Amino acid sequence: MQERNIALKLMYVGTAYHGWQVQKNAVSVAETLEKALSTVVCHPVKCTGAGRTDAGVHAEVYIANFHTRSSIPTDRIPLAVNTRLPDDIVAVKATEVPEHFNAIGSCLRKEYTYRIYNSRLGNAFYVNRAWFYPKHLDESIMQRAADCFVGTHDFSAVRAVGTEVRSPVRTVHYFNITRTGDLIECRVCANGFLYNMVRAMVGTCVYAAEGKFAPEDVSAILESRNRTAAGPTVPPGGLYMTQLWYDEDVL
Repeated sequence: MQERNIALKLMYVGTAYHGWQVQKNAVSVAETLEKALSTVVCHPVKCTGAGRTDAGVHAEVYIANFHTRSSIPTDRIPLAVNTRLPDDIVAVKATEVPEHFNAIGSCLRKEYTYRIYNSRLGNAFYVNRAWFYPKHLDESIMQRAADCFVGTHDFSAVRAVGTEVRSPVRTVHYFNITRTGDLIECRVCANGFLYNMVRAMVGTCVYAAEGKFAPEDVSAILESRNRTAAGPTVPPGGLYMTQLWYDEDVL
């Protein structure tokens, strides 16, 4: 059997996992998936994922790809692997893709959504699914701050200090903040994200809503490239990967 490149569409709740990436001494989504896949295709499997979601972060949509010589029909792979996966990781679709396809390298754009449960009283159903924030936030002020992030910038002011990347420059296509009842959703789409970038961007919008600085000051904070000038990195439980864009029909 000739080797095939398979793209697997997934969804997962990240609460029990130490992020996507395989870790030496912590359970990750990738390791759990690779173990399950290897029993399906009867050989060791190495998965490439669409991005390094942090510990506790979720994915409504996620793409991983792997290579196999197994003859199992592509449409059978999700059913077979789901019987071997825990309930909080689900394979939704498998697609045979060209040899050059790579879940991270072939990804054109990504969207993350950060959810804030903004009410004086908590909600048991949003524990580890949204950030409980009891002080009222004005989403229109948050939106004015969010607007400053749109475009091509050096995002050093909103990334984890000490992380190595070739360039901190990214293009943010949109950053939309909406409220439905007590739930605030912060949707941000970019050609790529730096480590902790979305959570620091949301924290900066929250700081603007708290009056720590004017929303329009965010442009100067970005230009300063100074991480301590921006807002905090908000907790991981409210963050979801919600959309991915590829040329290939893998979604």
